[in-house]
Amino acid sequence: MKLKLLFVTFFVTILSSNATVLNDSLTLKRDSINNWKNINKVRFLFTQNSFVNWSAGGNNSISGILKINLTKNYKNNHTTWFNELKTNYGLNKEENRELRKTEDLFEINSTFGYRQNLKSNWYYSAKFNFKTQFTNGYKYPNKEKPISKFFAPAYSFLGFGTEYSIKESNFKLYISPLTNKTTFVFNQTLANEGAFGVIRAKYTPEGELISEGEKIKIEFGMLATGEWKSEVMKNIQMVNKLILYSDYLNNYGNVDIDWEINFDLTINKYVTANIGSHFIFDDDVRHKADVDNDGVLDILGPRLQVKQVLGVGFLYNF
Repeated sequence: MKLKLLFVTFFVTILSSNATVLNDSLTLKRDSINNWKNINKVRFLFTQNSFVNWSAGGNNSISGILKINLTKNYKNNHTTWFNELKTNYGLNKEENRELRKTEDLFEINSTFGYRQNLKSNWYYSAKFNFKTQFTNGYKYPNKEKPISKFFAPAYSFLGFGTEYSIKESNFKLYISPLTNKTTFVFNQTLANEGAFGVIRAKYTPEGELISEGEKIKIEFGMLATGEWKSEVMKNIQMVNKLILYSDYLNNYGNVDIDWEINFDLTINKYVTANIGSHFIFDDDVRHKADVDNDGVLDILGPRLQVKQVLGVGFLYNF
């Protein structure tokens, strides 16, 4: 009888212990799942002009931009991990003119941060960025010779530094004293021209090819990025992002600038409007233009690149 009672007591103890371990495991797993947050947006912006017997003149046109933004973020007391996939693609069709591309982007961002002090806003961080495009780019109306292609160019950044983050103000500042920037030009024709900063091909005075242009350029430099989101008015959110990069080995002091500012106007749950500007200055990107009107694009010096967008469209969150 005593032996049977001892066996029952032992069996109940084991079950209770396993139940406690299982409950702790489920709680830990549930907490880990709760630390992940997904924010996914699909947006289609649309503009259209139509004229009938319009005395001032004008051409009928229609354009659209599809924007997909997928984010998956992890955050606990000590660790943050931000992951983002962005794809933008836009087309424009004007009466009596060929279909033209207006926007083209494929981008991946990932930032990992760790802090020891829970009261501190500073994180030890590692940042990765990759960016390219989907289809050929042209200097319109010349569609015979592409000035850019898929993976020509493509850019990747990988660096380690520190990030200052204030959640309440939606403000982030990242500083990396050591960042690798790699430029890919996986098109030999563009690489031979030295497009996007790669070493161009070498030719004899008679024009015969000696050595082909390099397809990869590797740099090491300093990277600083800042991002600030703010609701400037009711239902109007501003997103301001600035990226600065300077290479240590090639013309140190020259700063590449990538500044993007957007205003998102929420009309209702599904209808939105967007006003945005994008400014880029890269010392390695040479401006191409048909100077002599002979159909041949001449390679000039770097120029400030400016893009502006204004559109109304539909938004889907999931």
